[in-house]
Amino acid sequence: MAKETILIVDDEEDIIELIKYNLKKEGYSILTALTGEQAIKITKQSQLDLIVLDLMLPGIDGLEVTKYLKNNEQTRDIPIVMLTAKGEESDIVTGLELGANDYMSKPFSPKVLVARIRAIFRRRKKNTMEPTDSIKQEGDLTIDRTRHVVTIQGNTLDLTLSEFELLSFLADKKGWVFTRGQIVDAIRGKNYAVTERSIDVVIVGLRKKLKNYASIIETVRGVGYRFKE
Repeated sequence: MAKETILIVDDEEDIIELIKYNLKKEGYSILTALTGEQAIKITKQSQLDLIVLDLMLPGIDGLEVTKYLKNNEQTRDIPIVMLTAKGEESDIVTGLELGANDYMSKPFSPKVLVARIRAIFRRRKKNTMEPTDSIKQEGDLTIDRTRHVVTIQGNTLDLTLSEFELLSFLADKKGWVFTRGQIVDAIRGKNYAVTERSIDVVIVGLRKKLKNYASIIETVRGVGYRFKE
């Protein structure tokens, strides 16, 4: 049975070969690109399941590629793992705000990268296997897990995958308070390396999109967050 197709985008050919070798051992089909322009062209021509994307690319950089993909209806749902030497917290925050699913800094462990990719695919498969009636209604807010759609009074919100997963998780445990670490474990998996600041950024982005309904996500000072009862 054919496995998923992954696009590797990096301007260093030795990095591409290292990632390609490790992913092909897992049975994945691999496509490669050396520039942002090539990456965009390939996404238009191929059915992709995930992209491993370097940020520091010649021409169109990785952040611009991400913006393009997330603003295009045909490519917005492709998971993106950012892999880059730009490891400052501000870079991680920017990547997550744009809709990246994961962020790894160079130098990196190929085994950890493979594990992260497996985890993303597991979550997607789990979501697609949920019952077709997997819909949660909270007043004017509707969360449709099967379609990965959130609406307020019938109007669809433009959420990133991280925002959707966080909102869905908190809504399932209405009134329960979760620490940032518990939220990370729930939507990303155990021992996932991410800063608390990253969770705060997802919350801020989610509240902006919820607008008048932002108060349903409550901050519990010194602890974390909860979905308002």
